[in-house]
Amino acid sequence: MAEVYKILGQSAPAATTATDVYTVGGSTSAIVSTITVCNRSSTADDTFRIAILQGGGTVATTDYIAYDAVIGISDFLVITLGIGLATTDQVEVYAGTANLTFQVFGMEIT
Repeated sequence: MAEVYKILGQSAPAATTATDVYTVGGSTSAIVSTITVCNRSSTADDTFRIAILQGGGTVATTDYIAYDAVIGISDFLVITLGIGLATTDQVEVYAGTANLTFQVFGMEIT
């Protein structure tokens, strides 16, 4: 069993568009250790959402770990987790404007 620590995904999504930032590949599981959110705007706060979709599919209200959370002007947020994901599970992000960057860090196990 191989364990690889890595950047699992990065995204600067379009405004108000749910975006898959990471999907666990076949014959793989993963541990999401950290998600960062960066507001690149120097003029406005923003809002974001983060959801964990079990087995992929469409987001449901039970999938959110953050919903319309506010991030300040030129601010960043580090969310320390420890979420175990199975094959086809997804991390989905959503930004109120096109000024946010998301990064997902963790370990893949094959």
